[in-house]
Amino acid sequence: QLQFVESGGGLVQPGGSLRLSCAASGLILDQYAIGWFRQAPGKEREGISCMGDDGRSINYVDHVKGRFTMVRDLNKGMVHLQMNDLKPEDTAAYYCAARRVYGLSICPEDEMNYWGKGTLVTVSA
Repeated sequence: QLQFVESGGGLVQPGGSLRLSCAASGLILDQYAIGWFRQAPGKEREGISCMGDDGRSINYVDHVKGRFTMVRDLNKGMVHLQMNDLKPEDTAAYYCAARRVYGLSICPEDEMNYWGKGTLVTVSA
């Protein structure tokens, strides 16, 4: 059974760091594009990063570029999102999602096939 479970969320002060993890089971990660999405209170969900099936093609939305980094561990079936220099506006529920692809590194929200249930990140002093 295919399953995604996010972890690593919590409360952090502005300027701090968190590493989110997405544990994938029931699929082979290098056959999927993996995206991280977030939904802030009162706002629509937005895509913030996408890693292609090759594990090397990674795209970030401008307002997290340089602060967030996606890495993949195929052996453990994990995808991580390292988040540095966190800001209050990063407060949101964070979700990982997957889409079966062949050589692509785009993650349109409406084309993602599988979703985790999310982990909450709160950035506050």
